[in-house]
Amino acid sequence: MQGSLGEKIGGGVFADVHAWAPGQVVKLSKPGIPDWVLQHEARMTRAVFAAGGPAPEVLGEVTLDGRFGMVLPRFDGPTLREATRTGAVTRERAGAILATLCLAVHETPPPPDALSLRQAMDARLQFAGNVLPERIITGVFALIEPLAADDVLCHSDLHPGNVIMTAQGPRLIDWLGAARAPAAYEIAQCHVLMSELDPAHDEDLEGAPVKSALQAEYARLAGVTPAALTAAMQPYLPIVRVFLLLAGAMPDVRERLIQRVEAALCSEA
Repeated sequence: MQGSLGEKIGGGVFADVHAWAPGQVVKLSKPGIPDWVLQHEARMTRAVFAAGGPAPEVLGEVTLDGRFGMVLPRFDGPTLREATRTGAVTRERAGAILATLCLAVHETPPPPDALSLRQAMDARLQFAGNVLPERIITGVFALIEPLAADDVLCHSDLHPGNVIMTAQGPRLIDWLGAARAPAAYEIAQCHVLMSELDPAHDEDLEGAPVKSALQAEYARLAGVTPAALTAAMQPYLPIVRVFLLLAGAMPDVRERLIQRVEAALCSEA
């Protein structure tokens, strides 16, 4: 794949994003991250794009200094988070954009090798290692078992920071967590990501309007009542929190997430 590693323009837990060629970027695994992690994301992204879902096209794959990378289109524009903070997009509109993307994901056929919720938890445990008490791990699998039905494709990391507001419309990036799970799991994930994960955000002032608008618009689009959607997502909240703990949630929110998981497990006992 013709191109050269340019300036770093973004990054996350598993990969960095660099300029690559005109109109292109390369998402390159961080040193020490096994190839299979980003290779799985590349497969998911390709499959969702091929099925007509809201994923970018994978333009190629490269290996640089032993690090696997995938070449993607470069989307010009602010993230939805940035556009909301500057006032270019209202929080209510941001929630509606997220809801529309969310439904588009759920209406896309899942790739044949997309992980189930249980398989995704197994994979995350394999990668993270023994970082949580055994009682939490045992408890969360007990919560998953009776819930794993009516699976759809879930993005599993759908939040304003993963939406690029391009001139052609919103684009959803970062498909590493794509999995087969009930739609209510995705709504629960959005809820926690926007109200519990980032302590720099006051959920009453910033996260709540976006989250509320997302849930209201998704309920309308899906033809269910907001109350029914809220009830459906409740069992998935502790499961989402365990995924985030295994992903390395920041220390200042880690204890709060653990407390909420343990409270949910106690209520189930």
